[in-house]
Amino acid sequence: MPTILDVPQYSDEWWAAKRGKPSASKMDRIITSSGKPSKQREGYLWELAAERISGISSSTYQSQAMLDGIEKEAESRQLYELIHEVEVEQVGMIYQNEDKDFLCSPDGVINREYGLEIKTVLAKTQVGYLLVNKLPRDYFVQVQSSIFISGFSRWDFFSNSAGLPPLIIKVERDVKFCAQLKVALDEFCEELDDVTEKLRRMA
Repeated sequence: MPTILDVPQYSDEWWAAKRGKPSASKMDRIITSSGKPSKQREGYLWELAAERISGISSSTYQSQAMLDGIEKEAESRQLYELIHEVEVEQVGMIYQNEDKDFLCSPDGVINREYGLEIKTVLAKTQVGYLLVNKLPRDYFVQVQSSIFISGFSRWDFFSNSAGLPPLIIKVERDVKFCAQLKVALDEFCEELDDVTEKLRRMA
């Protein structure tokens, strides 16, 4: 059963819980959308191993642009609630189970039945998204990883840009990709444990 951590995202507790663990937003550094190993896999493995040993997260800095993005995300969340007449619950993160080996940090959860991914984008980007009218390929791995980790059967992708219509895509579970992801994650987490243990013996 999924384990939900109810803490504010980007809080000290959130960073501590996330440290040294693969997350959905970075899962494309482990596996590509075609199910093949990512060229960034080794670097990501070493990055997480370093976090485990040092106790220091690789990136906690939030620029003004990032803070502005968080504020715009809140506005987009309110718009989604208005359109669908639902309440979007904010949670810190979701682990697949009590082992807490990997996680996703959703932009929202609705009735604990499905998740929400919000992107506030440039106007030209939104126009492209609207014309194609499907989940942008850049977010396929993140969204499918979130579905796999949470155990939900679907995830909503919501992109928004001021003055333009929002894009809402209901994304169903890709069974084939999730099976490939499970194998890739099992191998990655086992290797991460091995590397971490080797480093601890060196200390």
